[in-house]
Amino acid sequence: MSLTEKAYRELKRRILENELPPGTQLMEGELAELLAISRTPAREAMTRLEVEGLVEVRARHGMKVKPISVSDMKEIYALLTGLESTAAWQAAKRDHSKKEIESLRDTVKDMERALQTQDLKLWASSDEKFHKVLVSMSGNNRLIELVDRFIDQSHRVRMLTLTLRPLPAQSNEDHAKVVDAIEAKDADTARRIHRIHRENAGKLLVELLEKHHLTQL
Repeated sequence: MSLTEKAYRELKRRILENELPPGTQLMEGELAELLAISRTPAREAMTRLEVEGLVEVRARHGMKVKPISVSDMKEIYALLTGLESTAAWQAAKRDHSKKEIESLRDTVKDMERALQTQDLKLWASSDEKFHKVLVSMSGNNRLIELVDRFIDQSHRVRMLTLTLRPLPAQSNEDHAKVVDAIEAKDADTARRIHRIHRENAGKLLVELLEKHHLTQL
């Protein structure tokens, strides 16, 4: 792995996990020192993250982690709702092995176990894995690429609001029903359930951002 790739991954991880919260500003030299690398890979990592919409890069000012915006989250969840419900529809139309179906169902089981112990971080990682496996089962490479980008952009907001939301029992039920629909090759049901699920998730996230004034971070 190149130094640029390592720098990109580490910087992205810190942003998504809110170790570098919205509004954080770092000069190129400061970022290079933080990551213990030279300025060139630091600059290239910043540029990649700017393309992904996570930071703003300005000449002689380094980078700034972009703030959380309610309007951004509304747009992102509108896109995720459309893209992922299409992915569920396409996944249900394809042939899948028993192993593939069980792989998707296992993520739901992981979410249920995490909920029983109220381990919200484990629940969130299992939930994210469910969405990624689901989208990959669509077989639509362009759709997969788009969803990956928007999930990354929403991840830090989901982590900020994780402890503020009610326990997500309904989310687990929705996912289980989507798996059942995909296994039964009921494409319309898979799309409908997942669309409603994503719409509700986006609405809750925006409400929490506004209620707790998290967009001011």
